[in-house]
Amino acid sequence: MITITGLTLKTPTLLAAGILGTTGASLLRVARNGAGAVVTKSIGCDPKAGHSNPSMIKTECGFLNALGLPNPGYQQYREELQIASAAGVPVIVSIFGADAREFTKVAVGLCDVADAIELNLSCPHADRYGASVGVDPSIVREITSSVKEAVDIPVWAKLTPNVTEITEIGLAAQEGGADAVVAINTVRAMAIDIESGHPILGNKFGGLSGTGVKPIAVKCVYDLYAALDIPIIGVGGISCWQDAIEMMLAGASAVQIGSAVHVGLSVFAEVAEGISGYCLANGCEVEDICGMAHRVGVA
Repeated sequence: MITITGLTLKTPTLLAAGILGTTGASLLRVARNGAGAVVTKSIGCDPKAGHSNPSMIKTECGFLNALGLPNPGYQQYREELQIASAAGVPVIVSIFGADAREFTKVAVGLCDVADAIELNLSCPHADRYGASVGVDPSIVREITSSVKEAVDIPVWAKLTPNVTEITEIGLAAQEGGADAVVAINTVRAMAIDIESGHPILGNKFGGLSGTGVKPIAVKCVYDLYAALDIPIIGVGGISCWQDAIEMMLAGASAVQIGSAVHVGLSVFAEVAEGISGYCLANGCEVEDICGMAHRVGVA
């Protein structure tokens, strides 16, 4: 059991945003399969259809998706959150907007049925949203500050790796009052059909997730840990307990799992059990692992 930003988690494995988080029933199912907390699909002010299909494909090193933030709008999503509240684990609501006003409107509209807010400042394939605002430190600071001032629950900022220096974005979120950062979202990528010569995704490009992005995520978490004073939730390419331990050694207090759910929901419990086994074998607690790679060889 661990505590992050005041939330008590039975295990350090969380469901990542956008994965099985569309309905309350799916969030319940994930929680009952060992997740310490669940993060919803990203929710905005108004209903959004998303990009045209194909919107997700499997590649040799993970998954490529360009869903385009489809969602029913925050007012319609309240019912799903009320269902998810029976999960017995913290429910973190991922939200998006084009500016601080929209982010704050959604946060205020859902904060009474959420345990925390996760700001989607990092989706790489939605025009005007996500990384479109998340690459600018001043905008990130403004959005985070606006939401933080408007709600009385923890606010997490999910960061994009598609920047020159992620620590600048992390520091901006921290200065805006973020209680934690989540790193990372998907990496901008695309695939082209060699027979037709056309991009495969309906949106032409999208975000790469899965095993191929884990080394990128580990480096981002490592750098953020050295720069920030707030917790980091690591995400990107985690499919086994060894991946989770590596992310924690880099500086993550907990980990989110996304693409790996395609092998089965048992992945949450399996990773959590592996982390516990590692701690037992090494005579340490989860908190001791966090950032250990920064302390190796330090007197």
